Amino acid sequence: MWRMVRVLIGIVILAGLAVLLWFATRPPPLIVQGEVSANRVDISPRVSGRVAKLNADVGDNVERGTVIAELESPQLTAALHMSEAALAVAEADLVRVNSTRPETIAARQAELAAADADVRLYQEDSDRQAKLITTGASTQSRVDETTRNLEAAIRKRESAQADLQLAVAGASKEEKALAATQVEQSKASLNQQQTDVHELTIVAPISGQVTTRVAELGENFSAGAPIFSLIDLQNPWFTFNLREDLLKGLKVGDNFDVTVPALGDSKITVKTTVINAQGQYATWRATRATGDFDLRTFEVRATPVQPIQGLRPGMSVIASWPPAGH
Repeated sequence: MWRMVRVLIGIVILAGLAVLLWFATRPPPLIVQGEVSANRVDISPRVSGRVAKLNADVGDNVERGTVIAELESPQLTAALHMSEAALAVAEADLVRVNSTRPETIAARQAELAAADADVRLYQEDSDRQAKLITTGASTQSRVDETTRNLEAAIRKRESAQADLQLAVAGASKEEKALAATQVEQSKASLNQQQTDVHELTIVAPISGQVTTRVAELGENFSAGAPIFSLIDLQNPWFTFNLREDLLKGLKVGDNFDVTVPALGDSKITVKTTVINAQGQYATWRATRATGDFDLRTFEVRATPVQPIQGLRPGMSVIASWPPAGH
């Protein structure tokens, strides 16, 4: 009896030692570290100008569309006025081309009436000379003279008719088309100048927090030079850089838990959104000459399933790997 008890005790002791040995030799869980990231926007003007107003500073939270700075540029303002004047001139020229003064038409009508009267007069004189020459009361030279006068009067009347038609019709189709095109060109130039002047007012393209302000009042900034930097604190994400052999079973859409030391030890559930290979430079090199191979590095991005207050870009994030369930 006691022998059986001693055997059982021995077995229990051996089993306990085996369990302790298993736990002692079990490799510790792999801990991977990532970082909190967020969209960052560098705001710069599209045109050059001098800083006239600054409505935001570092640490301010701004809404999308808020005016955060205003620039001034006398050159752009002058160019805008020139474009407005050029458009007014082009529109006036288009009106001129498409219209004729009533006085001009009346003058052409009077010239046509006078030419018509001359034709009638020379026609009567030619008819009279034709009758007189049959009775010998006129000479052939006189008949020829009246004929020439009649022909000249007819040509003059035709010229007066053409002048009247030209006055009524106004400019040619080509001239009207050119004037209309000049108006459109002036409008396009004015629109460009108005757009440039509008760009002197700088608005926030996203809602976020100002992290950098380079501008100072009175400074001149060229187009493309950053004035502010904003980060979108409402939509942060976590990013990890992992060897490809650690990605087994992980796919886009999977959830896993992480902790952010800056926010305490509470678990944060995140959802995988991106699994993307890094460049060739991000490769884990083999440590043995044979029997091993190089491993690529992949970027894994994940977003919090629920909004988390206090997350800021740059904070560390910790995850046990592989995640539970993978």
